[in-house]
Amino acid sequence: MREKIDALTQNLSRTIVGKTEAIRLVLVALFGGGHALLEDVPGVGKTLLAKSLARSIDGKFQRLQCTPDLLPTDVTGTNIWNPKSGEFSFLPGPIFANVLLADEINRATPRTQSALLEVMEEHQVTVDGVSRAVPMPFFAIATQNPIEYQGTFPLPEAQMDRFMLSLSLGYPSESEELQMLQNLAHHIKTEDLQPCITLDEVTKLRQLCSQVRVEPALQQYILDLVRATRQDEEISLGVSPRGTVALQKATQALAFILGREYAIPDDVKFLVPHVLGHRLITRGGRSSRSVVERLLRSQPIP
Repeated sequence: MREKIDALTQNLSRTIVGKTEAIRLVLVALFGGGHALLEDVPGVGKTLLAKSLARSIDGKFQRLQCTPDLLPTDVTGTNIWNPKSGEFSFLPGPIFANVLLADEINRATPRTQSALLEVMEEHQVTVDGVSRAVPMPFFAIATQNPIEYQGTFPLPEAQMDRFMLSLSLGYPSESEELQMLQNLAHHIKTEDLQPCITLDEVTKLRQLCSQVRVEPALQQYILDLVRATRQDEEISLGVSPRGTVALQKATQALAFILGREYAIPDDVKFLVPHVLGHRLITRGGRSSRSVVERLLRSQPIP
């Protein structure tokens, strides 16, 4: 199964140039059973990454372009009247997919954003009192521009808490951008990618990741880091218990991806900025990343 992960990583690298760490983090969220939030400027490959992932796992991909006039039923689906049968029938929305890309999620209104809350946690959608399960595995990738905030609706804390981790692709290096130009002549499209792993294998990998050993001392380290966010004077809202669970699951997934059956402190240290950073509300406009890095330095490593 680790060979499957290596094949998946190589497949994604064919379209995403030089973003090994970002690919690894997305796979951590996928195999950890969570969702990913990509905070980056336009044009760095966020949509390409989501489409390539869906193609590589042979899953159904749906893209949701979030705008202020987007309605909750545009996300979940709605019941429509069928004159032939004389009854209502359900028309599924784009949320019924294996990989859902919610592009510029903060441009949707809070009412529409809330349509994603249930499915991200319960893997089901309730319309007119009827709950319907989405295809499994279900993985959501949301994007937002961290620079342009005009006409946007910041995600509430409950929504941010649903994302296992947040990451940024960032601009490519000079050599990577040059390689992109040189590859234009024989550019590989997402449609050209061949599936290298099945949906059933993704489910199996999630089960295997959950079996990675996390020693009690490492669990205490995770707990100390989380509880420190609730007591720090520079933080007005600390990490919830959901964040504690997400950090352990992400740690297990990273350890498995790196070829180990046990987690180590370095796994936690690498993931903490990505798993805890977006869950914090800091005081005085301080950067959540700098606060998290300070907390990392303050906690003894087991």
